[in-house]
Amino acid sequence: MGLSLHTKCRLTIFGDHHVLVAVGVDGAGKKHVLGIAEGASENQAVAKGLLEDVVQRGVRTDRKYWFVIDGSKALRAALDAVFGGEHPVQRCRQHKIENVMGYLPEPLKDQTKAALRAAFRLPAREGMARLEKQAEWLEREYPSAAASLREGLAEMFTVSRLGLSPSLSRCLVSTNVIESPHSGVRLRTRKVCHWRDGKMVLRWAAAALLMTEQNFRRIMGYRDLWMLKAALDENQTSLKKQVA
Repeated sequence: MGLSLHTKCRLTIFGDHHVLVAVGVDGAGKKHVLGIAEGASENQAVAKGLLEDVVQRGVRTDRKYWFVIDGSKALRAALDAVFGGEHPVQRCRQHKIENVMGYLPEPLKDQTKAALRAAFRLPAREGMARLEKQAEWLEREYPSAAASLREGLAEMFTVSRLGLSPSLSRCLVSTNVIESPHSGVRLRTRKVCHWRDGKMVLRWAAAALLMTEQNFRRIMGYRDLWMLKAALDENQTSLKKQVA
């Protein structure tokens, strides 16, 4: 596989079993299944094991990558442990909206959702300031919603600091890229009613993912991936100069 610029991890559920899946995108915009692991996404050992396995099978750690993750703290820590803390990480904005909505009553959801989406369209500093004001407004009556909004706030705007094209930016701010693999897996395993054990789950998950991979399409905005590569290369060069 060519240079992996864009990596996402997501969880799939098979009965009582959970499978963590990593999908990467190469410089041509093509998606590749990088690895799978059986276990919960909130278990750092599972997440770290998945990433270590991906590295052992050829994903280099001396290159700059763009990571998109949901709100899993275990996965976030595993990324730092395996790849180091210098890689840009984008938190999925859709997951953030869903998490915040979970703490709010119905009458407030539409208003707050619109405020979050509007803030995401702003430059990083201004958008973060708007969301901080939104958190302050929520804090008195809904402190859990305010805390959820503030958690990982800076990484909600990682893409906003790169100056990428709108179409590519929209693709890089959510885990939607991994939704089609998951849909394919669900389609190919929907008739299985009983999962004997984790080994069976991994076999079926791997087979379904490989079959689904044959129908993967290039990501939205793939023609502008050179802009992301240039930004990552520039960041890597700056880090090397700092070390020297």
